[in-house]
Amino acid sequence: MAGDTSQHREHGRKPIELEVSYKRLNAFFSDYTTNISKGGTFIKTDKPLEVGTEFLFKLHVPRLVEPLCIVGEVQWVRTQQDLDAGTGPDAGVPGMGIRFVYRDEAERTTVERQIEKIMVDSLGQRLYSRLMELSQDADADGDAEGEPGAHPGLGGLSHRNRET
Repeated sequence: MAGDTSQHREHGRKPIELEVSYKRLNAFFSDYTTNISKGGTFIKTDKPLEVGTEFLFKLHVPRLVEPLCIVGEVQWVRTQQDLDAGTGPDAGVPGMGIRFVYRDEAERTTVERQIEKIMVDSLGQRLYSRLMELSQDADADGDAEGEPGAHPGLGGLSHRNRET
């Protein structure tokens, strides 16, 4: 394992699958998120970037004409070898935990509003509000440090299978 997820998260993560594209060396990659929060996301990939790598990625949101361009920093990685050996952070899929990086407070506010809108559009206002309450309860109980975005009964929720 090449990172540590034991640090406290400021924002609860919610399950959502969105396409994300980014450049690595001289090749372009297209992967998917498994969850997102106002502060970061988890990108499912068999070829994660190194911890500490800052990179620009595009988050493709179905209802937006243009993708969101966000700078992120790899905080931790989970490889298939970690999963096979039982040494990765929690159970799950291979990938990398990303923290959003902002140039200034105005950019932070703009991105956080866009992420909140994505979550509301995907989940619906009522479910989003309920999940935020659950997230705050979990943070207060110290339960937010498990699998990012893990909430009982919500596995697999994505913009593709959302009921409207």
